[in-house]
Parts: sequence; C-alpha cells; structure tokens
Amino acid sequence: MTVSVATLGFPRIGLRRELKFALESYWAGKSSLAELQAAAAGLRALNWTRQKALGADILPSNDFSLYDHVLDTSALIGAVPARYDWAGDSVDPDLYFAMARGAPGGAGHAGCGHAHDTTAQEMTKWFDTNYHFMVPELTAGQRFKIASTKIFDEFEEAKALGYATRPVLLGPVSYLMLAKGKAVEPLALLPQLLDTYADILARLAGAGAEWVQIDEPCLVLDLDDAQRTAFARAYARLATRGPKLMLTTYFGGLGDNLDLVAELPVHGLHLDLVRAPDQLEPALARLQPHVLLSLGVIDGRNIWRANLPDLYWRLKALAGTRDLVLAPSCSLLHVPVDLALETALDPEIAQWLSFAAQKVEELAALAKALNEGEDASFAAFSASRIAAVARQTSPKIHDPAVAARLAALDADATRRASPFAARREAQQKRLALPAYPTTTIGSFPQTPEVRKARAAHIKGEIDDAAYDQYLRVETRAAVKWQEEIGLDVLVHGEFERNDMVQYFGEQLAGFAFTRAGWVQSYGSRCVRPPILYGDVSRPAPMTVDWWRYAQDQTERPMKGMLTGPVTILNWSFVRDDQPRAESCRQIALAIRDEVHDLEAAGAAIVQIDEAALREGLPLRRSEWQHYLDWAVESFRIAASGVRDDTQVHTHMCYSEFNDIIRAIGAMDADVISIETARSQMELLGAFETYAYPNEVGPGVYDIHSPRIPGEREMTDLLTLAARHVPPAQIWVNPDCGLKTRQWDEVRPALVAMVAAAKSMRARALVKEAYLAK
Repeated sequence: MTVSVATLGFPRIGLRRELKFALESYWAGKSSLAELQAAAAGLRALNWTRQKALGADILPSNDFSLYDHVLDTSALIGAVPARYDWAGDSVDPDLYFAMARGAPGGAGHAGCGHAHDTTAQEMTKWFDTNYHFMVPELTAGQRFKIASTKIFDEFEEAKALGYATRPVLLGPVSYLMLAKGKAVEPLALLPQLLDTYADILARLAGAGAEWVQIDEPCLVLDLDDAQRTAFARAYARLATRGPKLMLTTYFGGLGDNLDLVAELPVHGLHLDLVRAPDQLEPALARLQPHVLLSLGVIDGRNIWRANLPDLYWRLKALAGTRDLVLAPSCSLLHVPVDLALETALDPEIAQWLSFAAQKVEELAALAKALNEGEDASFAAFSASRIAAVARQTSPKIHDPAVAARLAALDADATRRASPFAARREAQQKRLALPAYPTTTIGSFPQTPEVRKARAAHIKGEIDDAAYDQYLRVETRAAVKWQEEIGLDVLVHGEFERNDMVQYFGEQLAGFAFTRAGWVQSYGSRCVRPPILYGDVSRPAPMTVDWWRYAQDQTERPMKGMLTGPVTILNWSFVRDDQPRAESCRQIALAIRDEVHDLEAAGAAIVQIDEAALREGLPLRRSEWQHYLDWAVESFRIAASGVRDDTQVHTHMCYSEFNDIIRAIGAMDADVISIETARSQMELLGAFETYAYPNEVGPGVYDIHSPRIPGEREMTDLLTLAARHVPPAQIWVNPDCGLKTRQWDEVRPALVAMVAAAKSMRARALVKEAYLAK
C-alpha cells in the first residue's frame, strides 16, 4: 500500500503578484496579448516546478486562470450570453475579459470587449470564501460546444515540460447549480451539457490524461431530488469516457449525500477532512475498496501549521490497508504562496504558520512517514510538535481583560434606545436630507500617486509629516469635488487606508500582518488578509482624527467609515483555537468603542460595513441560524449605544441576500447599501415578500467594471428599485467603494448618479403635485 501527495490547485498570482501586474498592464494597453500569455506560461511552469520540488506526486493543470475558473468553464463550453454578439466559434481574450469586466463603448484593445457598450457578467462569492466567481448565464435553448482549448493546451504545456498532470475541471452539475437561467432551470440543460463534457473528457484521454480531477463542491450542500438525480445521471454518463475521475468535494462534509456519492461510478473520491473530519469513518464503510481515497488533511483555507504527529497516528492504521492520496482540503488558491518571504514577521507567530509551499511540504513529510515510518520525517514532526506546544502556551494569545469585558455584556448592549420610526424622525430633523439622498460607499480611487506616496512612507523616503500633508491635500480635494457635484452625504476618501480590513487590524491588538501574504479575491484584485492570532482589543481611536479633518472642510454631513466585526473576521485568517463567534464579539467591542468616539466627535452618520456577512453563512441550512444569531448580535454590539439622531449605515456587496433578508432586517441599521447593478435590481426581489422596515441604498453603478454608466441607465435602475422599495426609503449610491477605479471613470459616473437622483426627485414632485389635484 502506498501513500502519495496531490495538490488540488496552487495560487495563480505568483510569488510577487506577477499575474496582477501582467493583467493590468494588458488591460491598460501597455503590453501585448503575447506578453500577457508569456507571463502566464511562466507562472504555470514555476508552479509545476515548485510543487514537484516540494514533494507533490500528482500535479494539477488547468487550475491556473487569467481571471476566474468558473468563467474559464463558461468559455470552455461556449456558454456566452447573447449580449456579447458572439459568432459562435472560439472565445477569444477580448470576449473573455468583456464577460469578466464589461466592455466600455468604443473599446478596441486589451480585453475590453467589442466596440459596443456591454455589461459584465454577475459576480458573487465562491461558496463561503472571499474569492469571487463569474456567475454563468444560461438561456432556454442553450447550446454547448468546446469553444476554448485552454484545458487541453495547458495539459500539453505541462507534458512538454516533463510533467504528467491531472487536469482540473469544474463538474457539470456544480456548474449548473451555480448558474442563473433565463426562462430555463439550469439543470434542465444537463443532457446537452453532458454531451460537451463527454467530448472534453474523450479529448483529454486522447492527449494522454490518465486522471481528471472533476470538482463537484455542490455535493456538500443540501440537495433536492432533482439535484441528486442530476449527479447520478451525470456520472453514469461520464465515468466511461476515458480518463479516471477523481471526484473532488470540499468546503464541508458529504453528510446525507454520502449514499449518493458512494453509488457514483467514479474511480476516486476526495474528502475534506479539515471542515468535516468525522466523515472519514462513514465514507470508509460505504465506499467500494477499488475507489482511490484522497484525504484533505491539510487546511487549504487557513494558514495555521498542521500537527503532523497527530495526523500520522490518525492515518497510520488506514494507510496499511489501502492506497491513499494526501492532499489539502481544497485548492491552495485561498492561501498565500510562501511563508519564506515573510522576513519581518514576529518569529514566534511565524512558527505557527504554513502557506501554500509549506502545506505541500507538510503533506510530503506526512506521506513519507506513512510510507517509511515515523522516523523518516523526524525533523518535520519535531518542528511541528514544538510549534503546536508553543502556540498553546504563548502569552500572546489570551488577554484576561478582554474575557472579562465580554462576560459583562448584557442584552442592552445589542439594542438601540428607540425603534427605527423614532430614530428616523430624529435623524431627518438633524440631517435635513432630500428625497433620494446621494452618497458613496466610502473609498475614492487609490491612484498610482497615492500608492507611491504610501510606499515611500513605508520605506522611510518621506517622513510622517510630509505623508500626512499629502493625505490632507488629497482628502481636501475629494471633499471639495463632492460638494461641487452635489453629493448629499460625503466621505473622506480613505486615502490613508491600505485595505478596509488591514487598516483596522493594524491598530487592534491580536492581529499580525504579512508583507507578501497576498491571495486572489477576483481577477487582478489581491488582498493580504490579517492574521487573527489572539484576543482582540482597541488600544486607541483609529479613525476619529481623519473624520474630524474631513468634516472641518464642509458643512455637509461626513460619514464616519468603519469595517464591521463580521467582515473583519471573515476577511482575516482566523484563529482556530476558539469559536469564531467568540472572536467576532471581541472585534465588535473594539468597533463599538470607535463608534462611540466618532459620535462624541460630532459624527451624525457612521457606516459600519458588513460586506462579508453573507459570505460567512454555513453551507448547510441547518447551521444557518446559529451563525446568523451571533453575526447579527456582533453587528448590534458594534452599532448600538448611540443616540437616536446618529444614523448608522451598513454596506454589503456581491452576495445573495434574498434568503437572509430577515436577518439583515434584524441588524437594525438605519440604512443599508447593497450591490444590485449587475443583477439589474434582482436582489431587491426579497423586498416584495418582506417589508424591509428601514432605508435602502441599491447600488446603481457597477464599480467592478471599467464601463461608465450614464444618467439614463441609473435612472432606469432606480425606477426598478422603486417597484420593490417605497421611494421614501431609497438612497442613491454605487455598488461598492471606488478604491479600484480611476478618477476618469469615477467622475462622470458620479455626476450621472447625482443627475439620476435629481431626476427621480423631480418625478416624485410631479407625481405629488398630480395627486394633490
């Protein structure tokens, strides 16, 4: 019996975000398609070489993507929405990037699409991660065909370098379950899709692929009878098409889907034993002996070092009875590339961590011990054991004062003093805002000049005083411009902030930060999640000085801008030695202190962004309520305790909110702004069956696309919104912060947004006058 090591996917971005810079250079017209493709090929070659050198036996191909692997699948099978005017041959780079980013009118270069104005596909979170995927759009009569050769090209590319890889393919049923259908239920398209998948598998077999990793993450969800039938039909058809199929599940356990999976005629099965360690024994009892088991024993979602001796003793007996593959729980896409780059990280904390490269080394050491005996990995096991003990006993972890404060919380800490109706009256009196009030979500463009100044400050090339003065100039200009275009509620632009989570984490106790710990969020967008390793508290105010400076520049209300506790938690690498709910409440108390300080400084509006509330929702409905209870409670801890006339906003983006709308209502924010532009206000459908009591800002400007919407387009969106939400409750704002956009995009878009709001106000006045007659 042998134990081998596989990786299910490796980070695409490169050690130093080479993919990000290559993409953005191409999109800006500064480099050619050939240069982009050469950079991508170089990253793939390095990834294969690195994984092999670290000890992986089974390497993936087609895990790399220029934007998103779900979009790659749409390109592969020719699922191109009609608005892109596709000729039906192959999906070229311009079309691919137009589907990802939209296409501004008149574009003719660098992936910006065809020469007409086209919106991007909808984007949402990949299960419960902070990775975003492009939602497939399918229609009645949809036809599929092989329209991209990427999966075949990359298999051949690896083979030419001497690597026999296992291609990665998103499974047909999960693809359809993640899709949205227009006048069709996506699963009804399965028979046609299976024809194309059968062709793909046959072509891979002809190229020499022995195995294909076919990802079906939807197998860890609650499934209805139609979905179960779809899985059975799909694999009865595909299991005989040539390559052996490694059916890959992750982000949870199979649970009541185990019986279904056990009957599928696949050759291998991957189980996530990090999220669902208890599923191993039931799986062993149900699976046929010939099914090759791939065990996800190293956490692909978090950065904590594994306890290798514990894993060894857990797997030792099983390794003597059957062949095994050891793997991360999921693709390593979700963790940074290499801990070796972190030369400035606290050495005590660093020894507790493991990034993608180290995780492959952990797997190799574990496999070697299982194949040759524990002593074969003596050094790795000793280091693992020492790190585990050091982390458990470190004084950096626990703060008795934080525990005492949490224990003293009572129910009043989660309640506003008055119901919304009374608060609204007090806020209207204080703020005197017009109908359809306009605002933005918080950030303004982080231009190359802003980033250059920040980098120079970090390197010590400019001192604190010079950097502070630069930020003041930027802030003052942004405030003045907002006044000039007529925005009603202003923001300071957040030029001093590197990231909406990192900025706060750097000022809170209990967090550590990396210099090169980047992970992909979507496309070229990368983030460096903070490492939440210990108890959280706020040593000093974090935002008050910048809010006060910005408010001094204007008579209009200036929002205080904060990131909420659930989002800070979900967008960090979170400690795994206590319940997530406990960590979230600790963060909530720290944000509560900041809210109170902003109010004391004079802030009439405080926005507490909870962009990641929906993202953290468990994948199984039976676990939803527990999560929503503590998530909503944490927000209310942060937001309560202010006066009635202090208006609390929150913001959420790129998630499906309809199924948790009542929990959002229970947050009791005075105003919630949400992403709705890409979905054409589809997300507001929930308001037809649930009378949302407070005010809503449905986004009318898709900020994740370079295209600039006009006044008419935004007015149409607001007209749609008014069908779902009473106009008196509607705010006007973009979908999200404007940090990633350029000023030459933002300026005309926001001017058009203000004009759209004024148009809606004029309509309302006309209607009011008519009704008065």
